[in-house]
Amino acid sequence: MNEKQFMELLEEKGISLSSEQLQQFQTYYDTLVEWNEKMNLTAITDKEEVYEKHFFDSIMAAFSFDFSSDLHICDVGAGAGFPSLPIKICFPHLRVTIVDSLNKRIGFLEHLASELNLKGVSFCHDRAELFGKNKTYREQYDVVTARAVARMSVLGELCLPLVKPEGYFVALKGPNVEEELKAGKQAITLLGGKIEKIDKLSLPIEESERNIVTIKKIKSTPKKYPRKPGTPNKNPL
Repeated sequence: MNEKQFMELLEEKGISLSSEQLQQFQTYYDTLVEWNEKMNLTAITDKEEVYEKHFFDSIMAAFSFDFSSDLHICDVGAGAGFPSLPIKICFPHLRVTIVDSLNKRIGFLEHLASELNLKGVSFCHDRAELFGKNKTYREQYDVVTARAVARMSVLGELCLPLVKPEGYFVALKGPNVEEELKAGKQAITLLGGKIEKIDKLSLPIEESERNIVTIKKIKSTPKKYPRKPGTPNKNPL
């Protein structure tokens, strides 16, 4: 996907990018490739692949969920900033908090945000399990996002404690989502969530399947969740 295709395909979905926003994506790509030489951020470095499999893939969440209002988003385990920072570039009014367990990645994200001149973004070096227990952050976010972090039974425990009641957890998943949701449905309910919808999409050129899962937080998460670091992964609910 070249830049022209990227812009036109987003335009078709009602997302118009200014020349400044297009430059931000170019700077994002340049910075990602530069830093990837000294630390492992992505296996994908070809420009057209990055634009489709990272940038466009992240923004596909906005084809399913409306990010146009004043929202505070928390992105759990964002790695190189996906999906929240491409979404933030498209919707500059959003407030974004990224939590990641690797301090080197936080360093990259802080540098990237400065290079992109992003306002209203903050970065926290922490384990999601500890972050979700912290009263400063627990149940404080309108929307929590996660992309390719863990299976749904684990993701629910990492993300739903951060969503405020009546807020949303938006998970960007691949093709095996129905199987994951079947295994994770009990956990999602226990943690206060209710599956609202699943939108099946596909990347426009590569055509691989994507699923955007929207979960509404209908009641507070019990205080004992999330459990201590490592437990959700080793022993999913």
